[in-house]
Amino acid sequence: MSSDSRTLAGRHAIVTGGARGIGAGIVAALRSHGAHVSIVSRTPPDGDTTDWHQADVTDAGGIEDALHRCRERYGPVAILVNNAGVAESASLTRTGDDLWRRSIAVNLDGTFYCSRAVAPEMVAAGWARIVNVASTAGLQGSAYLAAYCASKHGVIGLTRAIAAEYAGTGVTCNAICPGYTDTDMLDRAVDNVVRYTGAAVADARERLARDNPEGRIASVEEVASAVLGLIEGNRTGVALVIPGSTEA
Repeated sequence: MSSDSRTLAGRHAIVTGGARGIGAGIVAALRSHGAHVSIVSRTPPDGDTTDWHQADVTDAGGIEDALHRCRERYGPVAILVNNAGVAESASLTRTGDDLWRRSIAVNLDGTFYCSRAVAPEMVAAGWARIVNVASTAGLQGSAYLAAYCASKHGVIGLTRAIAAEYAGTGVTCNAICPGYTDTDMLDRAVDNVVRYTGAAVADARERLARDNPEGRIASVEEVASAVLGLIEGNRTGVALVIPGSTEA
């Protein structure tokens, strides 16, 4: 990643689902590089809520309203990080309609709605960045995660389509594909392994780590650093796997 933060200084960035977990880490990293960051999420962040705007990414109209409020404070959107997401597990036959639709709505529809809403101003500005938080599950299949895998594969396809459409305009669109990352979502995954297999917590965590690139759990900080690298760089259409920072 470039050590030159001037690219981000004073630019308006929006992070969906930025109240906690990976999103909160991305918010902190962007702010440390001088960006003005608006958080769009259903629930508020801990502490200062000045730059928080409530919205559900599955509601296209609600997103438009939230983005209008964000622009009133910081102006046109130069950086969009589509981070809001859900991860629910079930066997294929126990994946109900509600779980399926919720996964597609939050992970894929939300990414589409937000990207569509900011694209015109980004093209007009001649420089902008979209980063979509996908998953290693968007690049491979995982048992008991049919809905999640399908939605994240869709996010990567959408990323590449946007990158192709806006090539040459100064707007780049890339995806980050984290494996299991040290967040509350990981804790829930560990709990599921313990509940269904009877494994000890430490063994369950080690099992999930083995499924990750490099055989380890990713940190929020390295995911956020990878996001910054894509924002500061000029690559487009990339799906970057974390840990390891390899392109898929």
